[in-house]
Amino acid sequence: MSSYTSPIDALYLAAIFDPLFTRSFADSRRVQIISLWQAMLDAFGEGYISPAANSKLMTLSEVIEKYPDRCIAVFPECTTSNGRGILPLAQNLLSIPSKVKIFPVSLRYSPADITTPVPATYFTFLWNLCSKPTHCIRVRVAEATHNTRHIHPQKSPHRKHINNEDETQLLQSSDDDMAKILSHDEQAVLDKIAEALARLGRVKRVGLGVEDKVRFVNVRNKRK
Repeated sequence: MSSYTSPIDALYLAAIFDPLFTRSFADSRRVQIISLWQAMLDAFGEGYISPAANSKLMTLSEVIEKYPDRCIAVFPECTTSNGRGILPLAQNLLSIPSKVKIFPVSLRYSPADITTPVPATYFTFLWNLCSKPTHCIRVRVAEATHNTRHIHPQKSPHRKHINNEDETQLLQSSDDDMAKILSHDEQAVLDKIAEALARLGRVKRVGLGVEDKVRFVNVRNKRK
């Protein structure tokens, strides 16, 4: 699980860990498996609030079960930032089995002009990347953490009773109808991971998410 500031993030992770890349969505607990090229291009976009209608989605537990020998790269912020803060994390991390280790990874650049917080800055990025002889990447990896959340049956009015057999099925489900509802345990898991990313990058957590970035981009484009 990595911070997200630049297309170089995906390129570096591919070179070092050779992971399976996934695309996160702000209002979904599922992810979409994508290629390295798609992961790099996503860094020039606004981010994803909801998946497309024809997208093939999976929970992270299903991805881990299908590819048990692969590292899974997740960008839970769903969109890029300028590297000065950690955005709210997607809830797809909550579907990870409790026995699977989650390693927060922070990547920061010096100089930081190759970050792409503004969408469609292809030529600016290439100019900043090629106009300097070197760019330094500071990589920090936190100790492993685990998903310690517990499922509460009172989370949704549509699920008045959940027994032990239904718990496994609930972990595998998307829970998109409850994407805005978090239990105390679930919020604690996301907060722990976000704090680890913020500590690694020596930055603060911010409350601005994908929706706020989309609104900012729309206002910015209108002013242009």
